[in-house]
Amino acid sequence: MFTLTGKTAVVTGGGSGIGKAISQVFARQGAEVHILELQEENAREAIAAIEAAGGKAVAHSCDVSQQEQVRAVFARLGQVHILVNNAGVAHIGNVETTTGQDLDRIYQVNVKGAFHCLQAAVEKMKGQGGAILNLASIAAHVGLLDRFAYSMSKGAIHAMTLSVAKDYLAHKIRCNSISPARVHTPFVDGFLAKSYPGQEEEMFEKLSKTQPIGRMGKPEEVAALALFLCSDEAGFITGCDYPIDGGFITLNN
Repeated sequence: MFTLTGKTAVVTGGGSGIGKAISQVFARQGAEVHILELQEENAREAIAAIEAAGGKAVAHSCDVSQQEQVRAVFARLGQVHILVNNAGVAHIGNVETTTGQDLDRIYQVNVKGAFHCLQAAVEKMKGQGGAILNLASIAAHVGLLDRFAYSMSKGAIHAMTLSVAKDYLAHKIRCNSISPARVHTPFVDGFLAKSYPGQEEEMFEKLSKTQPIGRMGKPEEVAALALFLCSDEAGFITGCDYPIDGGFITLNN
């Protein structure tokens, strides 16, 4: 089950964290994975790990906020069967402390970056069908403290997921999203080191406990859900969002 043999998958931000885990499991299940990554060193490390495990992957240096770069990458590809819109950036601040420049930066990467890839992938998939998975967030569904711009962008991801799913039913293109809570990635470690020097362990424990299940998620757990949603076994699923949040949305009361 859940084989991706013979399929080409594009994963944005596939060089680290959740994107890396998705790239690795897709390759392990037989897909040829194309990683679109701004950080070239991360991409090289991800490719090396995939190839060492016997998988096939190609890295493309790409800033998804730049439409011409995205189109250039997709133009070099043949068929595209799967797109995972994972690339994104974070921001901390409320409506007063968020500047126009902050909002533009989040919008350019998280919203327009996803739009650019959606547009390019749909053009490739229209004649054959395909599966699209967008990484949203619990921030698209509940109010989070000091996440004004980030929540805006993930709410947009959720709405775009529904729109694409509806518009391309006749083309057999499925589009779903995943909404993770906190997932333990190198980004989290870097954030804690920068924001809470000397208090990393204490803050890690505190953030872990915001999930009712008592811990952060693992990138591999998100990747397993992504694999299912992009596989043929999920062929009856489209226009859905899947929280993977340790009970954050429904049990934090």
